[in-house]
Amino acid sequence: MKKILIAAFLLLCAVQIFAQQVSVQYPVDSASVEQSGVPRGEVLKFTFDQSKIFPGTWREYWVYVPAQYKADKPACVYVNQDGIQWKAPTVFDNLIYRREMPVTIGVFVMHGRVKAADGTTANDRYNRSFEYDGLGDAYARFILEEILPAVEKQQTTDGRAIHLSKNGNDRAIGGSSSGAVCAFTSAWEKPEVFSRVFSAIGTYIGLRGANDYATLVRKYEPKPLRIFLQDGSNDLNIYAGDWWMANQTMERALSFAGYEVTHIWGEEGHNGNQGTAVFPAAMRWLWKDWPKPIATGSSKNKFLSDLLIPGQDWELVGEGYGFTEGIAANAKGEVFFQDIPNSKTYKVGLDGKVTALPLDAKKASANCFDADGTRYSNAAVTKQIIRYDVDSKASIVASDVDGNDLVVAKNGNIYVTVPDGSEKAGKLMLIRTNGEKLVVDEGIKYPNGVALTPDQTQLYVTESTSKWVWIYSIKNDGTLTNKQRYGWLHVTDDAGNAWSDGLKCDTAGRVYVTTRSGIQMMDQLGRVNAIVPIPGGQASNLCFGGPEFNILYVTSRDKVYRRKLKTRGANPFEAPYKQMQPGL
Repeated sequence: MKKILIAAFLLLCAVQIFAQQVSVQYPVDSASVEQSGVPRGEVLKFTFDQSKIFPGTWREYWVYVPAQYKADKPACVYVNQDGIQWKAPTVFDNLIYRREMPVTIGVFVMHGRVKAADGTTANDRYNRSFEYDGLGDAYARFILEEILPAVEKQQTTDGRAIHLSKNGNDRAIGGSSSGAVCAFTSAWEKPEVFSRVFSAIGTYIGLRGANDYATLVRKYEPKPLRIFLQDGSNDLNIYAGDWWMANQTMERALSFAGYEVTHIWGEEGHNGNQGTAVFPAAMRWLWKDWPKPIATGSSKNKFLSDLLIPGQDWELVGEGYGFTEGIAANAKGEVFFQDIPNSKTYKVGLDGKVTALPLDAKKASANCFDADGTRYSNAAVTKQIIRYDVDSKASIVASDVDGNDLVVAKNGNIYVTVPDGSEKAGKLMLIRTNGEKLVVDEGIKYPNGVALTPDQTQLYVTESTSKWVWIYSIKNDGTLTNKQRYGWLHVTDDAGNAWSDGLKCDTAGRVYVTTRSGIQMMDQLGRVNAIVPIPGGQASNLCFGGPEFNILYVTSRDKVYRRKLKTRGANPFEAPYKQMQPGL
């Protein structure tokens, strides 16, 4: 009987706590209430089942068109996941009427589902977590390439065509729970398209990798985003994480990284009560000062502040090539790169002009210079290492070397990565000054980039098919020892590897690695401290060039970019020197 009474008492306490939780009352913003004299917009409902990005899915979506919208001018856009929430049409009516937000068309999209052939015997496949919780740009592309074009094919009941602004400064995106993470991911992946984010009870936990955001935000070069966060202290705490703590961690990360972020914390659980209450305030804040563009903030990440020059951004050097690779600088700071499919070599002069060299590059994938200006190159067609003197006269250094990247040490030793040997496992080769070839390691899945530390006592090698950068100690005879899986790289959600390619060091011992995410920058302990994306997306190779070797040149598919940094590259043709002591 005593146990029964205790159980009843505990149950009563739980009911009372729950009742208190759901009875939280928030002040009602007047913008959430229909007001007399305020013109009402129109809400149109449609379905969409022609997705190529999420094939087979069917979904509903709604389009809110404000009364003030005129078809002769594209309107701002707000996209919301999980359909219409927050009393948004009423809020928009009032805020647009009061000029507290611009004329904005709302697009409210449900998650997709793949309908079962026979609903009586099978369930539909619900795509909500797949679309919303996953990282990567798939959902952003779905909105940009499929939903918004579909919206612009519609018209209002009075015949107005719907025109949406293509300017990211005119676009906001939001949602709750997984829909909030989806909104943030869309803006994170494409800040040039979505610049304003409303996130209510966001799922920044380990459902599909969103728990990584708090780390990534701190490491990435800041993006021009404005973010409004809401959550309650009684939000969920489940197998994948603690919503309440995760949202606070996100706010801390965004503040650290220099983002324009604000938050309202409450006591609610995992519901939309407080989100609905604060939505008008969120819209006012997100659209404040419009059309003034949202500025990029300054991160407290020391790696970034030590390297990036305020006001300096990526600059396009050249484009329209087949596929760029094998970029390297000579002792003057002139930069050479390969157009592999077209077997051409290009030079970027100190004046920034790009010229083609009059020689057949034989689909070369790598270049490296010595102090005399001699260029060493991998020739994929002939499987040779070729030496070009300053007059471009060629001679063969080694044959039967199916190499990818190479580095030439100050003592003349050449290290070459061979991605796929006869055992279907990669190899590292040493070519000595007398032409002797020696396999010094094998077993790396796809060895690609190779670089020496500034003191030339160690060798870095990227393993493209994983997230690892390997390191070796170089013995006096040039062979390798102390092999270790050393550098840990971030992997994008849409790939099983970082696809690390080229890498170089600067004089401070930092390591710059080209990856799918852009340039991942490691310290001497192999930790990625910073990530700097490039306009072309995936980077393939890089080098430091210019008279002071402080300009980072990067190849990316058919383009080459450059950016001036507050550092100096470490060149293998220079005398080895001891870099600064690493911080532990």
